[in-house]
Amino acid sequence: MNQSSHPPPSWMNKYDMVQEQYMATTEGTQVERPESQDVYKIGIYGWRKRCLYLFVLLLLIILVVNLALTIWILKVMWFFPTGMGHLLVTKDGLRLEGESEFLFPLYAKVIHSRLDSSLLLQSTQNVTVSARNSEGEVTGRLKVGPKMVEVQSQQFRINSKDGKPLFTVDEKEVVVGTDRLRVTGPEGALFEHSVETPLVRADPFEDLRLESPTRSLSMDAPRGIHINARAGQIEALSQMDIIFQSSDGMLTLDAETIRLPKVVEGTQGRSRSPQGLYEICVCADGKLYLSAAGEGTTCQEHSEVCL
Repeated sequence: MNQSSHPPPSWMNKYDMVQEQYMATTEGTQVERPESQDVYKIGIYGWRKRCLYLFVLLLLIILVVNLALTIWILKVMWFFPTGMGHLLVTKDGLRLEGESEFLFPLYAKVIHSRLDSSLLLQSTQNVTVSARNSEGEVTGRLKVGPKMVEVQSQQFRINSKDGKPLFTVDEKEVVVGTDRLRVTGPEGALFEHSVETPLVRADPFEDLRLESPTRSLSMDAPRGIHINARAGQIEALSQMDIIFQSSDGMLTLDAETIRLPKVVEGTQGRSRSPQGLYEICVCADGKLYLSAAGEGTTCQEHSEVCL
């Protein structure tokens, strides 16, 4: 039987070719490689390179300008690690040196000046200090305006350096806690209602006047009223009546001379006493009149004044 011969596979041919090339290379022969016709250059060249350098230079200039402006602003505004300019940040809060101007409301818990200077709050319109509760409602307000000082609170109090109340005002009363209240105005003090005080006294060598132009003037005291003029006289003037009344005691006029210049004379026929002596008589309604003195009382004879 005849056997047919088959050709070798293609991969075997490729293997033989690679092996022959390797053998030839190892023997010192050089293998010529085909030269490539296409050459690719890596990088940026020409006008693109110049534009890139120009853009990097521009960014560098902007960076230097921004850095210079930042340093200039820090220097002009006086920025420091502890604050800015006259504003210093301390462990107790903020500290301002010199004069400061606030264009909007300032919220603070405590505001005080240095130990060697005073605290000055100044505004072209008004200065308002308000206190608010946790809900934001105003509980107290002090407003200093060009024409008026206004206080809005449940109670207004002025204390001394020792904490003693000197002046207290609320809806019910006004209390002056000082030992003396002095009114220096030429018109004195005007009270629309009652005044309670243990002493009313004028300055030395000045007159004391209690006056009610349109109403009545009443002085009440549970333990007595004492009126004393040490270097002058006491004068009481009234358009109508002046009444001295004592419910359980008596009225005493203790003086070296008591004068009643306008007491009506109740003599018969308007004849006067030849000796110039008169008797003071009292009508049933309390009216006083004079009667010519005699050996006995003559009040009954001249009582026609009481009619």
